Amino acid sequence: MHQDIDLQEQEEKELFEHLRIEVEKGLTMIRLDKFLMNRVENTSRNRIQNAIDAGNVRVNDNIVKASYKVKPLDVVTIVLPDPPRDTEVYPEDIPLDIIYEDDDLLIVNKMPGMVVHPGFNNFTGTLVNALTFHLNQLPTLPGNTGRPGLVHRIDKDTSGLLVIAKSEWAMTFLAKQFFEHSITRKYVALVWGDLQEDGTVTGFIGRDPKDRRVMSMHEDDTKGKWSVTHYKVLERLGFVTLIECELETGRTHQIRTHMKSIGHPLFNDASYGGDRIVKGTVFSKYKQFVDNCFQLLPRQALHAKNLGFIHPISKERVEFEMPLPKDFTLALDKWRAYVAEKLVNP
Repeated sequence: MHQDIDLQEQEEKELFEHLRIEVEKGLTMIRLDKFLMNRVENTSRNRIQNAIDAGNVRVNDNIVKASYKVKPLDVVTIVLPDPPRDTEVYPEDIPLDIIYEDDDLLIVNKMPGMVVHPGFNNFTGTLVNALTFHLNQLPTLPGNTGRPGLVHRIDKDTSGLLVIAKSEWAMTFLAKQFFEHSITRKYVALVWGDLQEDGTVTGFIGRDPKDRRVMSMHEDDTKGKWSVTHYKVLERLGFVTLIECELETGRTHQIRTHMKSIGHPLFNDASYGGDRIVKGTVFSKYKQFVDNCFQLLPRQALHAKNLGFIHPISKERVEFEMPLPKDFTLALDKWRAYVAEKLVNP
């Protein structure tokens, strides 16, 4: 009997997402449905509304309507049915930019805009769908169902290098290097502001309590994981700076979160405040210039340029490098031209 109860509880955990949110003191009163849209990741307005209508959302243990105004110190609890996930990955004939391949691994240059693996609202058109078409079988580590071959990932709108394991041995060998932080990963980023010197950003990264779709810095390991990013100035361009970031750890949105935390969000990073004029003048001509740059680079200015690791078979260190993609170079050249003109006509 006890085993049956345990199995039932386990099935419930797999089928439902249980959340408890304590409203912070400084919150301005806001409708419950809007509040939950900002706090619950991987959801939709319809899903939230259905949960409220079904009585699966309570405020201070009371069932309330969507129009209820959430106020400071309220305790909101919600039970959401997890959207059904088809763990089978379907092959799709999507072009891939493979820059290296052998019997055990391949190196892919991911284009900006491509999601790496299937997930909420993105079950097709991903890098993994493309890989399963081009390769007969990819290994999967325990707990990594639906993400065959992947030992790391980069964000949808980040371009650059990914290593894909083609055998179980390669996957285990590479995963160990990622766990031990011995893999070299260097990114190029364009950030807002004039960074005067090289530096290191450290801290605990976890989900932002105000918006679960993004990450933020936290005081201790109860709400986040330890993270380290080293950055080096490559080129100063007045109101923006081109930098190289080397990851010592690999947390979700690590560079984006770290650079925002020190007041230098990535250029055109909509999730972290970089899609507006952070530094510069108030003149309309400058605003038009920045908007033009945003159009040339319609994503965060982040590119995974270098990847280095010990090969699982040869045991020799291998290094790969991918130049900046066209959208990044176009925006960068426009900034260079702007700075050059300012020097001539200050």
